[in-house]
Amino acid sequence: MNAIEVNNIIKTYTTKKNTITAVDSVSFSVDEGELFGLIGPDGAGKTSIFRVLTTVLLADKGNATVLGFDVVKEYAAIRNIVGYMPGRFSLYQDLTVEENLNFFATIFNTTIEENYDLVADIYKQLEPFKSRRAGKLSGGMKQKLALSCALIHKPKVLFLDEPTTGVDPVSRKEFWEMLKRLKAQGISILVSTPYMDEANLCDRIALIQTGKILEIDTPQNIINRFDNNLYALKSKSMFNLLNDLRAYSKTESCFAFGQYHHLVLNEEDFDINELKSYLKNHTELEISQIKPGIEDRFMQLMRGPSQPFSKGRALEN
Repeated sequence: MNAIEVNNIIKTYTTKKNTITAVDSVSFSVDEGELFGLIGPDGAGKTSIFRVLTTVLLADKGNATVLGFDVVKEYAAIRNIVGYMPGRFSLYQDLTVEENLNFFATIFNTTIEENYDLVADIYKQLEPFKSRRAGKLSGGMKQKLALSCALIHKPKVLFLDEPTTGVDPVSRKEFWEMLKRLKAQGISILVSTPYMDEANLCDRIALIQTGKILEIDTPQNIINRFDNNLYALKSKSMFNLLNDLRAYSKTESCFAFGQYHHLVLNEEDFDINELKSYLKNHTELEISQIKPGIEDRFMQLMRGPSQPFSKGRALEN
């Protein structure tokens, strides 16, 4: 039995002007004991999927189960066996760390002491601040407290909606190490994130954009499907370089990636000297062939079949 099963879920929101499809016929499954990631930017539909699976939102069409329980017909059973950490910090900010934990433990008819072994690694970092109000904690500590509250009743499935958004890099790393330890204890985890580097920390991932699943597989298998030569370029004038590359007749795609631009050409046997000649007016030019990452494959899937840039699109970002 799968920990989570989603079948053709559709969710729309209606405004005065139009109807927005937030989740568009989404299907996927999560194995028991698996760390599964929903990877996509803001507005991709991740939170709507989480709200459907945690029984706080009804889908328009489709069905879903958590450990075999239907999210509509058996919502009460699901609420007793899952832990949910929403993207926005939603604990009581005027209660202390210890008071928040006691409150959530009481809701599930348990105590901190009874389930201390599950949250021990996290709670040890919070103990020095147990008398501090939750609203006065740092971003990283707030996330650890929220995770502790989601775990205090020993859930079998854990839902984490963008748990590291707005958190410093050190706290992000610590958080993912915690998730690995929780997975080792047999907890099934569904996590969403807009950070492509975190995708590599999952067993499997689903890339999602505008409510549609683009691809589902292990991170490495998804990367392996990027079947083009990829180049990283840098010059003194990065803005002009981006425009020139997008206007180049042999460019299939070009996007800004940190300090570099990632370039895919529409020719396999390409002489790099031809590109250097084209960019001869750029100073401090660097060109190197690199291995693709998750984000490169994501951008390729978003573009669909080969759609070369035209000069009219050179200024798009």
